[in-house]
Amino acid sequence: MRQHENYRELIWMLAKTDFKLRYQGSFLGYVWALLKPLLTFAILNFVFTSIFVNRGQGMEYYSLQLLVGILMFNFFSEGTSAGMQSLVGKAQLVTKIYIPRWTIIMASTLNAAMIYVMNLVVVVIFFAWSRFLPSFPAVLLFLLFSVLIYVIVLGFALLCAPLFVRFRDLSMIWEVLLQVLFYATPVFYSLQQMPLNVQQILLVNPIAFIIHFSKEALINNHFSDPWKSALFFLTVVLFFALGIFSYRKLAPRVAEEM
Repeated sequence: MRQHENYRELIWMLAKTDFKLRYQGSFLGYVWALLKPLLTFAILNFVFTSIFVNRGQGMEYYSLQLLVGILMFNFFSEGTSAGMQSLVGKAQLVTKIYIPRWTIIMASTLNAAMIYVMNLVVVVIFFAWSRFLPSFPAVLLFLLFSVLIYVIVLGFALLCAPLFVRFRDLSMIWEVLLQVLFYATPVFYSLQQMPLNVQQILLVNPIAFIIHFSKEALINNHFSDPWKSALFFLTVVLFFALGIFSYRKLAPRVAEEM
């Protein structure tokens, strides 16, 4: 029991240190954690409500949907990237002293989660400004989906962080794939604007499923079929199990390959 408490303290200390170092020396400091997604939101909102007006038609409360989509995708993007590079970024800890490698990986993903939680305050402010109150089940589903994003991020990090020690090209490959995923995810458009067969293909992407049904629940109080949600939840659990299995196989050799 005491050992688990020590691990929790270590993870929290590493996460706080990463968070502080990330914005150390910058003039605006922690404000950048809020400005980055807000600037992306402002640009896309202007483009699709003022220039390509037709793209925003049929999407009630488009600005709110766009903001939710951007923040959730940013959480996924930053969490997976940070998690993948966590062991290499903490090479001195890995090679000089022994601490469980998974604590380093988990701390890096928690750093992304901390930024996401800060950004949720912005979401609340925007919904209040728009005088729009989602239903209680919709808010609960949004919070559950937020937790599932973290589970996906952590599973991905456990899978890829040990691999990144050996294959450094993974970061470039993942950067390109994130760009593809951004456009293949209904962040700035509605899934209903796509042909039905394309919708089915896009929903195979877990982050697309999460963002689509988060927006649908919050804005339209529409939820996915129970069997689809159950299948999706099972898929996330299996992916997380794959991450744990891969980590246990690869982690023992990390220090040697660093």
